[in-house]
Amino acid sequence: MSTTFGKCYDPNGSQFGIPTYPWRYAPEGLATRRQLRARGLRPGGQPVAAQVLRPRYRRGPLTAYLYRIDRAKPVRPMTPAKRAALAKAMCARRTCPACQTDAGYVIPTSLGMCVPCAYPEEQRAV
Repeated sequence: MSTTFGKCYDPNGSQFGIPTYPWRYAPEGLATRRQLRARGLRPGGQPVAAQVLRPRYRRGPLTAYLYRIDRAKPVRPMTPAKRAALAKAMCARRTCPACQTDAGYVIPTSLGMCVPCAYPEEQRAV
């Protein structure tokens, strides 16, 4: 067993407080939030059952929390009101505050406006 593997392997939870496994070595029956979502499930208020650690060079390890699949609940269906609210929010993210047009993409927060409004001199040159 490598030292990296050994530092991340704590199935009893004595070192980290919860059972800890190295990356890609989690036991069957546990899944991350994304894995649950891919199956059409959500944690449903259950506590974290375990964690997976992935060591990184010069920084702290990446941590992924695991939940029990048998306790997971189905994802709530999208309601018409929620769908309308999400569509309105996306429309606001795509609308340029300078020219008030739909840019066709999400406006970059670094610019705060669509690209033609941010760089008008470059648009005239083309």
